[in-house]
Amino acid sequence: MKSIQGSFAKRALMVGLIAGGGILAASSFAMPAGGAEGKTGCEARQGQKLDGKWQEQRAKRLSGLKEKLDLTPAQEAAWDAFAGAAQPGMRQGVDRQAMQAEFAKLNTPQRLDKMLAMSEQRRARMIERSQATKAFYAQLTPAQQGVFDAEAMPGRHRGHDHHRHQS
Repeated sequence: MKSIQGSFAKRALMVGLIAGGGILAASSFAMPAGGAEGKTGCEARQGQKLDGKWQEQRAKRLSGLKEKLDLTPAQEAAWDAFAGAAQPGMRQGVDRQAMQAEFAKLNTPQRLDKMLAMSEQRRARMIERSQATKAFYAQLTPAQQGVFDAEAMPGRHRGHDHHRHQS
């Protein structure tokens, strides 16, 4: 009889720990109301990305890359195509509240179809950027390609490399 009571107590303790862990995990991802510009959650984080400071930093990075590459006049047209394709994509200027209202009017299969269509648009934009980048890269000398490879590393300009300590 004692082992049955002990087993029940262990199960009850495990259920309580799992439920408590789930609550803590969910609350750790919550963003306080009234975040960036009175928006909440992902909407606030998205707004932070698209502000003028972000665009200014992006323009500065492109300008710095162009300077480091030391392009020839013959490479300028390829640079212009690359820089144009690298512009921020479809989300810029999107009214998120209107989009949410539109999604609220749709049933689940319609929302899924809409999300798939949006995904295809993002993929097409990514293909366009990829092709422009490859065409530009082909115009570079091997030394310039090395500079481009080092500078265009994913995550390089997001603060990951700027604060590393020497060991």
